[in-house]
Amino acid sequence: MAFSIATWNINSVRIRLDLVKRFVDRYAPTVLCLQEIKVPEELFPREAFAAMGYPHMAISGQKGYHGVATLSSVALGTSEKRDWCEKGDARHIATGLPGGAVLHNFYVPAGGDIPDREVNAKFGHKLDFVDEMTECFRERGAAEKLIVVGDLNIAPLECDVWSHRQLLKVVSHTPIEVEKLSACLEAAPFIDVARHVMPPPARLYTWWSYRAKDWRATNKGRRLDHIWVTPPLQDRILDCRIFEDFRDGDSTSDHVPVMAEFDL
Repeated sequence: MAFSIATWNINSVRIRLDLVKRFVDRYAPTVLCLQEIKVPEELFPREAFAAMGYPHMAISGQKGYHGVATLSSVALGTSEKRDWCEKGDARHIATGLPGGAVLHNFYVPAGGDIPDREVNAKFGHKLDFVDEMTECFRERGAAEKLIVVGDLNIAPLECDVWSHRQLLKVVSHTPIEVEKLSACLEAAPFIDVARHVMPPPARLYTWWSYRAKDWRATNKGRRLDHIWVTPPLQDRILDCRIFEDFRDGDSTSDHVPVMAEFDL
């Protein structure tokens, strides 16, 4: 059975409901994972998503910041929230999928502007968060069917950013971030689905800054949004796509959707 999972940092779900509906109407992923929903759970627009064909929902939200939501057209199994780094932030939810896979939806901290944990606590939080993810998935092992999606806020490869040289000291592509995300990827180990389908040196971006007046002309992008699977699911990968057109317009997120298709 073809089964598709899309991930998207929507940067306030209530503001961009029409944008999400446009994506759903066109591509209809089986499961839609959103990050940075910026809404407490009791105010999440459940009726709107049920009307889009997603009656099954697992949500971890908070007022004004962060938050993740996993929305499904098929029944979900047990959901589990984890308070990563004991900060009280809504940055993760895990849900069971048909066939025994477990889907982890993450919003990793952005890390602030200065890549030095001694002077920037946000950067230290980001590094600690990824370390905790690594330990968690190392303990789970390679035999489990795991899917990790979300805004991981790190572009790991040189061809995941518009300029490797110019971004080496910019948060999201610094060597220590790349090293830690690579360790997390290897912990299970995971397969990076986008790079499995579209290997290097192809340039892949999922985020373009709001500061660019013409994002297409400058094309200074970074691949911050990811879909990973453990080895038992590698042979089930059918395709992966990045929907750059959803960066167009006056009221878009600075991220675009990424969708993977599987034979589950």
